[in-house]
Amino acid sequence: MNLKAKDIFRDKSSFETFFKEQYSSLCRFAFTFLKDADEAEEVVQNSFVKLWNDRENLLITSSIKAYVYASVRNACLNQIKHLSIKENYKQHNQITLQEGSNFEEEIEANELQEKIDIAVENMPLQRKKVFQMSRFEGLKYKEIAEQLNISVKTVENHMGSAIKYLRLELKDYLHLAIVIFLIEGIGEKLF
Repeated sequence: MNLKAKDIFRDKSSFETFFKEQYSSLCRFAFTFLKDADEAEEVVQNSFVKLWNDRENLLITSSIKAYVYASVRNACLNQIKHLSIKENYKQHNQITLQEGSNFEEEIEANELQEKIDIAVENMPLQRKKVFQMSRFEGLKYKEIAEQLNISVKTVENHMGSAIKYLRLELKDYLHLAIVIFLIEGIGEKLF
């Protein structure tokens, strides 16, 4: 049957009949593009709504059926393009957020390390040596005591003072968990 636009748009009933006749095959056609039945149905329905709303301004030179298929195809391609842009945007945002988060964490870690370095540098000489030997060289208190020719008790006192000093210097700077992790490293509690 060679349908003409003027016959379809004659009245609402004619248009509804055309819609019902074409709906299933257009949904299958749209599905070949979108691979999603719900999206295919939505595209077909929206195409018919647009067709009805624009009926007075349409200039259809081919058959109405060919025109509707072309409209659905174009709507499917636009939907695919839209979904692709949406997915790319989503991935871009996720990457940006991850990079931003990692970047901020890296900055915080670098700033904290600088604060720790400055705080350690400002310690009295003997306390600084004891702290560095324990935390950075991994020596035991007994080994430190032997190398510096001091008692183990003195090493313990220097370490306790160093940790209290660092806790005081860094208390307002970052999350306490990070400070504890970086300063305590191996053992003693800050509190």
